[in-house]
Amino acid sequence: MTRRFVLASLLSPFVVAGLTAQHQQLMYVMGSDMPAPVQTSTEGLATSGWWRPISSAIIPGSGQLMAGQDRGVIYLAVEAFLLVQVFSSRGQGEAERDRYTGLAFDVARAPFAPARRDTVFEYFEELERFVDSGPFDTDPGPVLVPPINEFTYNGSIWKLARETFLPDPAVPDTSSVEYQRALEFYRGRAVGPNFQWSWRDAGLEQNLYSQSIKRSDDAFRNSTQYLGLLLANHLLSAVDAFVSYRLSGNGKTVQMESAVRRVRGTTGVIEAQLGMRVEF
Repeated sequence: MTRRFVLASLLSPFVVAGLTAQHQQLMYVMGSDMPAPVQTSTEGLATSGWWRPISSAIIPGSGQLMAGQDRGVIYLAVEAFLLVQVFSSRGQGEAERDRYTGLAFDVARAPFAPARRDTVFEYFEELERFVDSGPFDTDPGPVLVPPINEFTYNGSIWKLARETFLPDPAVPDTSSVEYQRALEFYRGRAVGPNFQWSWRDAGLEQNLYSQSIKRSDDAFRNSTQYLGLLLANHLLSAVDAFVSYRLSGNGKTVQMESAVRRVRGTTGVIEAQLGMRVEF
């Protein structure tokens, strides 16, 4: 009952705006023993007509329905369809994200960090690229000695640091300023002990991880595309209502058709296209 009252309150300005000056309604003020009629004038709103595009910008199709145009139902149907797709795609993306982060915590990171500690998305992308993060420091002493295995993540970072700062990456001078800069570069980008990982002896889980992270990316991308189409539907409905209002003053009519269709793009991602045809 409360939801119906709120919806009626939100839509009442637009419903009133669609009335003509000759169709004035009597509204009753509740709270007394006898309902008291109150005369309400809608001449200012009805004659302006600007409420139609404004209404359509807020609720697509409402401005068309005010003008008695059946195509307003199409805009409302498109709005409902796109809203369902936005929330459905986002829900799928979040479910896949929970799945691949769960694999990362329970399999790849379990031997190194029993406590779950979340981090940025780029970290989880590196888990897909590298089987092993490698140790942060290969020397148990106080001096930092990065790993040299270039097939691990930390080893690849140290290789990049040497190639960037050292004159001779193959024979580094540990006492040089360039070497210290390379170490600073490594410290800022390498994975520390609390975030080490390894997919060794867990090839199946890493494959499932890669599939899940791809499905999550695709779902969030679809959600963004549908959100853009949702905003476009608001804009098209508002333009439709505005054009119809302006042409109606000149005794002309406008016929507009819109449609939404789903197609599979070249990357395999589901894409939606919104089209409109205008005839005067």
